[in-house]
Amino acid sequence: MPVQQVAVIGAGSWGTALAKLLSDKGCRVRLWAHRREHVEEIAANRENLTYLPGFKLPDNLTVTGDLAEAAEGMAAVLMVVPSHGFREVFRLLLPSLSDDTYIISAVKGIENDTLMTMDQVIVDELSRLPHPPRLRVAVLAGPSFAKEVAAGVPTAVAIAAENINEARFCQQLFNTNLFRVYTSTDLIGIELAGALKNPIAIAAGISDGLGYGTNTRAALITRGLAEITRLGVKMGANPLTFAGLAGMGDLVLTCTGDLSRNRQVGLKLGQGRKIDEIVAEMEMVAEGVKTTKSAWNLARREGVEMPILAQVYRVIYEDMDCGEAVGSLLTRNLKEEIEF
Repeated sequence: MPVQQVAVIGAGSWGTALAKLLSDKGCRVRLWAHRREHVEEIAANRENLTYLPGFKLPDNLTVTGDLAEAAEGMAAVLMVVPSHGFREVFRLLLPSLSDDTYIISAVKGIENDTLMTMDQVIVDELSRLPHPPRLRVAVLAGPSFAKEVAAGVPTAVAIAAENINEARFCQQLFNTNLFRVYTSTDLIGIELAGALKNPIAIAAGISDGLGYGTNTRAALITRGLAEITRLGVKMGANPLTFAGLAGMGDLVLTCTGDLSRNRQVGLKLGQGRKIDEIVAEMEMVAEGVKTTKSAWNLARREGVEMPILAQVYRVIYEDMDCGEAVGSLLTRNLKEEIEF
């Protein structure tokens, strides 16, 4: 594959890790950060001291605070902004995008108001234009902590696009000897798997914070996957996607890894902390907090039962006691294990 030019929109830990991965591979990368002082910090130190300290950035990576400068003329634009800001940033980017540009989302969330996944937000914004550019849309997901990717820890992820050849282009763009990429055409499945695992990770953290054991965590992961799969299948996803890297892989990582921000939120909730103070002290976004609300409304809209998600929603948004939430789960009517 010839040298590619890639814009990475979002200079948090994950955006910086992916920008480093691509520039280490030889791509010419422009990394966009929304705060001027953050741009200056990265440019001066060749390191993202705020969100990903300890990793020097290659010389073929430049940083900018200008969206048009970041995206203009690029073969691919990688979106790595929080889901609640995705639409606004993409809308501002649109004038700088030309036909056949790849728009790749590495954002794991569901928009609160519209209940759209990120690829659906892109399509929705394009539909509002009289003459929209013809973009190629893909989604990257899978078990991948930013710090480990930046450190070169062997990692495997999945990338989905409706057109398999477009997925293969993205596969070649990201794949290295240490970052293995698999393709998929199940866009909705990859999107839902990446987003819905975060509320389940909060539930796993709550369980650990309450002092429950690994039995409980394993049950939450397994039954959480069943909930995610039920909703995904109802919305047209391939059920096998949820047994893959974006599904089970990312769910296990996020529910068990100490680097998981969503698990950390759950741990603090289980220890008796309140959600407002937990969020206020976090430098980086835990997508699961907002996604819990989106997913709860999405499940209600689709008529899909998601009891673990429902209890996480009640803990976060209705101030339900964590112990009471666990009791509500355990005293539900008995069920068959496999239900779709």
